[in-house]
Amino acid sequence: MEMATASGAGLVKKTDEEWRAILSPEQFKILREKSTETRGKGEYLKLFDEGIYCCAGCEAPVYKSTTKFDSGCGWPAFFDAIPGAVNRTSEKGGRSYELTCAKCDGHLGHVVKNEGFPTPTDERHCINSISLKFSSAISSQ
Repeated sequence: MEMATASGAGLVKKTDEEWRAILSPEQFKILREKSTETRGKGEYLKLFDEGIYCCAGCEAPVYKSTTKFDSGCGWPAFFDAIPGAVNRTSEKGGRSYELTCAKCDGHLGHVVKNEGFPTPTDERHCINSISLKFSSAISSQ
């Protein structure tokens, strides 16, 4: 299993009841129960403004807009995460990985490798819009 993990400091741990109190039912279903939003319906699918995408559960920065690209997959796609911001858990024989927030363990989506996209990593991080909050106020450095 390939993992990129955050240090133990600052990790967010909540009960399901605590998560339900702060997340919408849709956010809870995806972030905590590892569901997937409907293809082509996410609010960030066509957004290419400069900024930072943060985890909708704990607000930890997870993706920079400079790594976002139009993959045609029906979900926001990124070719890399902010270093240390996401954990990867191998699935489907190692060709794809589940992506979770390194700070709160919220389900973000999946990454697939070696599809031939002309990006620096040849990875497609296929992320649920509902798992994210976009901020243009934070510099994408």
